[in-house]
Amino acid sequence: MHRERSVQVSKCASSDASLFGANTYSYMRSHSAEACLARLADQGFDEFEIMVHPGHHWPSDMSAEQRRALRQTIESGKLKLVSLNMPNIDINVAAAAQGMRIYSLKLLVETVRLARELGARGVVVGPGKANPLFPASPDELTKYFFEALDLLCPVAESAGTSLWVENMPFAFLPGIGELLAALKQYGNDAVRIIYDIPNAYFIGEDFVDGLQQCRPLLELVHLSDTGRQAYRHDPVGLGTVPFAEVPRALEAVGYNAKPMLEIISRDPDADIIASAAKLAVLGFNCPH
Repeated sequence: MHRERSVQVSKCASSDASLFGANTYSYMRSHSAEACLARLADQGFDEFEIMVHPGHHWPSDMSAEQRRALRQTIESGKLKLVSLNMPNIDINVAAAAQGMRIYSLKLLVETVRLARELGARGVVVGPGKANPLFPASPDELTKYFFEALDLLCPVAESAGTSLWVENMPFAFLPGIGELLAALKQYGNDAVRIIYDIPNAYFIGEDFVDGLQQCRPLLELVHLSDTGRQAYRHDPVGLGTVPFAEVPRALEAVGYNAKPMLEIISRDPDADIIASAAKLAVLGFNCPH
């Protein structure tokens, strides 16, 4: 792990940070989750989504003592752990190989149980990926997705947390309409939605309409920047997402949680705070 350095944050920057949650993606190769939360809290953030990644926050590497210590850090700092998120590029619950599906689900089960121990409200789940050159049929992929939910839903219910399925460009259900149709077919409203606005924008989806569609199941919104030629989760201003439209779109669906900044940067201390400041002037308000 890199040596921690103190972070000097202005009162204005801290105020901007208070409008948003912070995802730990940018720090998962350099900091433990506990060190990362302390670092981001120093910048004014108090709600978090922790990435589940080896060396940062990996269930099998965490002793019972380490789990208790992290929860103590969260509670003593009056912080809120909103969700756990495993990079869904690395796993695939709809893989053709049964062994890959089994391994992916094993990791997700461990993550759901860790969410219980840490008090996280939700665990982010992707519906799975198809082979881009020669994909399996939608029926086969949907079958695997539903089998994953069959296993994970009881575990989440027992753990007192919930599954939040995300719209992902690389998933076999990239658009919110098709994702919602699949969840309606599955028929369990305990499975909720995390709506990623840059993911929607990247595939050409109208995120204003997308938010309206998923409104009944919406739990969390992700924010970062991207263009439409290359898929990114950049700091605000490096892509073409029309962020000025976002506050009104969130207000229209009654969304009153803090949007989660899922920004990937080599200089996250500067870029995450700068992104919060750029968004704050567009009309994002403190949640009720």
